[in-house]
Amino acid sequence: MNMKNFFVQQMAMYSAYHKDGRNQLTHYIGVPSIVLSLFIAFSWIDLFTLNGFQVTFAMLFVAVVLLFYLVSDFVIGLISAILFIPLLQLSMQVAPTADLAGWAWFAVLFVGGWIFQLVGHVFEGRKPALVDNLFQIFMAPSFLVAEALFHLGLRQDLQAQISRRTADYAA
Repeated sequence: MNMKNFFVQQMAMYSAYHKDGRNQLTHYIGVPSIVLSLFIAFSWIDLFTLNGFQVTFAMLFVAVVLLFYLVSDFVIGLISAILFIPLLQLSMQVAPTADLAGWAWFAVLFVGGWIFQLVGHVFEGRKPALVDNLFQIFMAPSFLVAEALFHLGLRQDLQAQISRRTADYAA
């Protein structure tokens, strides 16, 4: 299976768990909150210095996830990069150190983000997709980008591919 087919398959699974509009709406708040919280914590892990520039685990994580998105679907990857890079910058601004304030930012965003998403799954009447497939946690941001494009009438080709496979994951 090539990367694009894998991506469509994973998006179809994620989509099957997120049909209710209220659930999707809660994810537009919860997912970025969790992503920002993870960027905060990951930015505290220094990996190495390159020409005086400190490279953190958050930077490596963002690079790997964006590479996956870009290879899987360039447009979604590009839009994700436009969203992720400012979130990464913000994470280093609001909580630059693992002090009490940094941990508070992490906790509020992480726990708050999960609360939003779990409330959404109450509306959906279905458990989160990552319970059945942990990889789904990486699909959440790309799903939100894709859904926004679909609502704008864009990427109907991708929407059709995902829709054809969503039934495979119906409850």
